[in-house]
Amino acid sequence: MDTGKLVEELPGAQDRDVPGEEVRKQLYQEALRRLPMFPLPNVVLFPHALLPLHIFEPRYRKLTRDVLASHRMLTLSLLAEPEDAATDRPPRAESIAGIGEIVMAHELPDGRFNLVVRGKARIKIEEELPSDEPYRLVRATEVHDEPGASPLELKEADQSLRLLVGRLAEAIPEGGELLRQVVGAQESPGELADVLAAALVVDPRLRQQLLETREVARRLERLSQEVVAMTGRLHGPSHLS
Repeated sequence: MDTGKLVEELPGAQDRDVPGEEVRKQLYQEALRRLPMFPLPNVVLFPHALLPLHIFEPRYRKLTRDVLASHRMLTLSLLAEPEDAATDRPPRAESIAGIGEIVMAHELPDGRFNLVVRGKARIKIEEELPSDEPYRLVRATEVHDEPGASPLELKEADQSLRLLVGRLAEAIPEGGELLRQVVGAQESPGELADVLAAALVVDPRLRQQLLETREVARRLERLSQEVVAMTGRLHGPSHLS
């Protein structure tokens, strides 16, 4: 029988004499000033996306416990040179990364964790901080979206991508309805691009490029190209006319 412990509640919110949303804003700003970093060779965290993680290394178990006891936030940064992970020196991580909040934590009896992290924003790592912890700490600032096009052009690009994803959903044997639901749940063009990038793009370098692209219109265009290519691989170009 699994005797692990499930942790879901935002710590401290019920103990502060301020609204919950204000607590979250304060915790977010605290996190950006001293943010635990989890560098990984093939993982990119997008805003609005959910990412499952299995934590087994002792240093990242410690990171998880510390984060759960404070602001619940960490940054997942793609390793710029994955081969460095096998050396003694700290591997270089990409400066544009995703900050996420742990929304579910299941601690296993042996101290490992199963987590679900929800992407909150793009960030730029400004500097790495001295750390007396077994994990790395950084100071970061939030990177905001830029439209990159007029409101009308953005709306048209959003609608075009939704139409293309609908065709992809029809072409895949399983999961099409879930894909439609995911698309339908996204309210803004930026959210749509980020969630689809997380769900459909496999190559970590392309994922990183999309994360680094601030212009929403460019992200929508690149995702549209990917969806067309995916649909074409499934059923051939004649189905896209």
